[in-house]
Amino acid sequence: MTTQGFTVSHAPQARFERGLRSFFEYRDLGIKHATGGRVGAHVIRAAAGTEFSSQPHWHGTSFQFVYVLKGWIEFDYEGQGVVRLEAGSCVYQPPGVRHRELGHSPDVEMLEVVMPDDFSTGEVTAVEPGAA
Repeated sequence: MTTQGFTVSHAPQARFERGLRSFFEYRDLGIKHATGGRVGAHVIRAAAGTEFSSQPHWHGTSFQFVYVLKGWIEFDYEGQGVVRLEAGSCVYQPPGVRHRELGHSPDVEMLEVVMPDDFSTGEVTAVEPGAA
């Protein structure tokens, strides 16, 4: 048996930092380090006092899962249209799916699990409504 990569993250020591989107703060759960970057896990929350702005984009992932812990968030997904996620909702975002955020509650908190942790993001231009 091995304990290599074993990690524990406790809420009292939690540190949120700005990340991919300026209107969110991200708490790294230590999974990136434990898996050598193969998997990342974050708690994402709305950053107080920041203005929301989202453009259509895609992520170069092999797996991306989001579970809403608190509040709500709304996305427009290519081929799916508008999807509202509330506390207890989850979504699997297939690799490369074009999407954009339409809005979120000021108290939104989400758990994100993504593979790999260091993924690319690309902006999309000239997208029809409902086509993200």
